[in-house]
Amino acid sequence: MNNPFLQIYNTPHDTTPFDRIKITDFEPAIREGMKIEDDEIERIVSNTNEPDFANTILALEQSGKLLDRVTTVFFNLMSAETNDELDAIAEKMMPELTEHSNNISLNPVLFEKVKSVYGRKDSMELTPEESRLLEKTYDGFVRNGANLDEKDKETFRKLSAELSSLTLKFSQNHLKETNKFELHITDSKDLEGLPESAVEAAAHTAKEKGKEGWVFTLQAPSYVPFMKYSKIRELRKQMYMAYNTQCTHNDELDNKDIVKQLVNKRMEIAQLLGFETYADYVLKKRMAENSENVYKLLNDLLEAYSPAAHKEIEEIKHLAEQTEGEGFELMPWDFSFYAEKLKNEKYSLDEEALRSYFELENVKKGVFGLATRLYGITFRENKDIPVYHPDVQAFEVFDEDGTFLAVLYTDFHPRAGKRSGAWMTSYKEQWIENDGTNSRPHVSVTMNFTKPTAEKPALLTFSEVNTFLHEFGHALHGMFANTRFQCMSGTNVYWDFVELPSQIMENFAVEKDFLNTFAKHYLTGEPIPENLIKSIVDSQNFNVAYACLRQLSFGLLDMAWYTRKELFDGDVKAYEKKAWEKTQLLPQVDETCMSVQFGHIMSGGYSAGYYSYKWAEVLDADAFSVFKEKGIFNREVAQSFRDNILSKGGTEHPMTLYKRFRGQEPGIEALLIRNGIK
Repeated sequence: MNNPFLQIYNTPHDTTPFDRIKITDFEPAIREGMKIEDDEIERIVSNTNEPDFANTILALEQSGKLLDRVTTVFFNLMSAETNDELDAIAEKMMPELTEHSNNISLNPVLFEKVKSVYGRKDSMELTPEESRLLEKTYDGFVRNGANLDEKDKETFRKLSAELSSLTLKFSQNHLKETNKFELHITDSKDLEGLPESAVEAAAHTAKEKGKEGWVFTLQAPSYVPFMKYSKIRELRKQMYMAYNTQCTHNDELDNKDIVKQLVNKRMEIAQLLGFETYADYVLKKRMAENSENVYKLLNDLLEAYSPAAHKEIEEIKHLAEQTEGEGFELMPWDFSFYAEKLKNEKYSLDEEALRSYFELENVKKGVFGLATRLYGITFRENKDIPVYHPDVQAFEVFDEDGTFLAVLYTDFHPRAGKRSGAWMTSYKEQWIENDGTNSRPHVSVTMNFTKPTAEKPALLTFSEVNTFLHEFGHALHGMFANTRFQCMSGTNVYWDFVELPSQIMENFAVEKDFLNTFAKHYLTGEPIPENLIKSIVDSQNFNVAYACLRQLSFGLLDMAWYTRKELFDGDVKAYEKKAWEKTQLLPQVDETCMSVQFGHIMSGGYSAGYYSYKWAEVLDADAFSVFKEKGIFNREVAQSFRDNILSKGGTEHPMTLYKRFRGQEPGIEALLIRNGIK
């Protein structure tokens, strides 16, 4: 009973007591959670009353709360603050958790009860949300093998257990490989071209590692500026090759064979369940519905953006040849460097000069202030809420009428135990108790932004400001959740709808009226000059077609892996290069490979779903046109977006929700206009 997971938390808003949790608490708490859920399932199964919504569907929805609470914390920390001990527990417990989950979804008596209720759905007086829960529960069982015969159920158990272990191994390998590499510079001549902020950060990293000079890593705040500004081409190539050959070195961290196993096992599971491909299985529960619609979107965008993308590349090649001489071959490690030069030349926009106006604390005030202006909500830091790392801050969020809305954790900087990228997650989702109490969510945004140094606070790049807005959009989706059932609240929506709330927020980054609310020089407090704002606005579509083709390349690669009908045992690198060939604008380098580090589609939930970013971009451009038409801070439009999209979660089909907000179905027109393609 000393285990904090098994006690009343006694923390503000029942937040996770990170300050009391020890690593040794996880395994016993997970085991206790599984035991309690087994007992809850047994009570449902042994109930002799006729199965109905309350004693079967609702009872199922409300089971497993302890296990969910423990595993949510555990797997969130696996991404944000892991270590060897947590990794070892994950390797031990993943097969047992998968087996536990399978024992529920493959329980024949339980499924018969669910099927019995589902069969009477039309004669039962259910609310729309209850109907949605019933449908989701029944589909969940079917999609997890409940209709299979005993032999196939055993195969399903085996495949799903292997899959869970492989996804964990894939992620662990990538994180270890990222942390393993460092470019250690001791001669200041090798820093030529690098801005002061990148040099200071590298000196800070070297000091942390107990080394002289400067250390550059593969983490985004170190890698990105190095590739943009370093004048030493050989070092750019070294960094590029290190980044793009991660997990390919035929050692214990190699992911090539794991990729083969992941795509094959997903295909086998889909075919076991009666689908031709894994993409067919996934897309049945997406707005896109099928592979044909996904390919139509990707190919329509490829056709629309390709001419502009080729022009953009030619312009950059021309500048590189002017600088380096006739016949210079632009390679992938040159692209960011010359693209940045061209942007500066065309728009007088130096991302480094912008940093001084994007001090993290001011950006935070700006983003929080935007939410206040749109929705009336306010944020107040509460230092009594425990956090899992000193970098993390916890905020109470209050609605316009002063009622408590949510807890928001912010975690901004890279460290060894944190995976790369940026994401939003929940430590507790929202639901409404049987007595009507609205149990509010605890939401987290986790990023890898430029760290402060001894000399300067954290100064963000413009793209980091964009990322902040993106993840904050996901957070709003979680914080505004207002549904009866946890499994449908917040971001529990179709995967190709989940990016709409995040991507619509990115539109504000190039709005002058928003930038003027927070962008001030970190030393002088002077507001960002008009000419810099103009440069930001004018340059918003710089290389937009190249960026589009890059996203399309990832979407096509994803679909190539998951529309397979036969087992794959070929060359992962060669297959990848063929899959995205028509989107490539620069020479492909033989040794490089994206699939082996493409966590989104291999271990992160976007398998057969990476197209969602472009799908949602079509939605967000169309939706933001309403804000543009009626005013970017228009409270009426914001309230409609909150009421019809953000608060509804997965309680209705996303197209129904979208049309209720927008008044019509979306088309790609608004995106083409926004990007200057049309």
